[in-house]
Amino acid sequence: MQQLRVYQSMWAMERRRPDGAEWSLDTKLEMIHAAGFDGAGVRFFDRDYVRSVTGRLREWGLTWQAQCYPKSVDDLRPILDHVAEFGADHVNLQADVRPHTVAECVPLIEGWLELGQRAGIPVHMETHRDRMTTDLVFTLRLLDRFPDLRLTGDLSHYLVGREFAWPVSEENHRLMHRIIDNCWGFHGRVASREQIQVQISFAHQKDWLDLFMGWWEYGLRSWRRRAPKDAAFTFLCELGPREYAMTGADGYELSDRWEEAQLLMRLVRSLWQRLEQEQAT
Repeated sequence: MQQLRVYQSMWAMERRRPDGAEWSLDTKLEMIHAAGFDGAGVRFFDRDYVRSVTGRLREWGLTWQAQCYPKSVDDLRPILDHVAEFGADHVNLQADVRPHTVAECVPLIEGWLELGQRAGIPVHMETHRDRMTTDLVFTLRLLDRFPDLRLTGDLSHYLVGREFAWPVSEENHRLMHRIIDNCWGFHGRVASREQIQVQISFAHQKDWLDLFMGWWEYGLRSWRRRAPKDAAFTFLCELGPREYAMTGADGYELSDRWEEAQLLMRLVRSLWQRLEQEQAT
């Protein structure tokens, strides 16, 4: 049976307040567990950190995805070693390189995919600014070369990067759907055409929230058609700290990101339940 796993980003648990007040690692993990998330997105660099975080998550029966930012093929090897030791449902790879041509990308992508296949660990490439996938059209050219490439769609970066006019045109929806049809997970953040992260709890941001809910619905429907019956789709709530989060003159955020992360979890689970009910009738 296909599953939806809604995770919370460990990075998104950073507060970065002017007063310096931060939650401890234990507090962050306990909050994620108590809120009902299925797991977390975890940076997989430091072995001791990975062991601590995944150990607690495992105690509660939760799962996680492994985040990494390789600049070369070999940079992925220690990440895969950590995954082999501590587990992860997949590796989320942000390619920290900026080639100008698809040809320059080919040996990197082939190398990363080969390493993942040898290790038996799925590798998903994230769409993200200032990475190999920074540009929407360039990423579509990558998909022409690698039609089965599994993506993690952080769609906020393309809305901002291309500054789509409002309302979003059918042509731009079509381009986004091509990206989404290769997505095996989403990183959940709502953008406007000028801001990378808007406050989803503010009523005047509803149009942008509705836009993203529509893209995510399209993506879940697409994935359910092409994924195996026992596959899991991951949705990582990734409402980031400043400078992703907008702040006032006092340096404090304009909304409560933790509350908004839980709202996002509820919205996505409700969407999934609706799709499940449709399939059952």
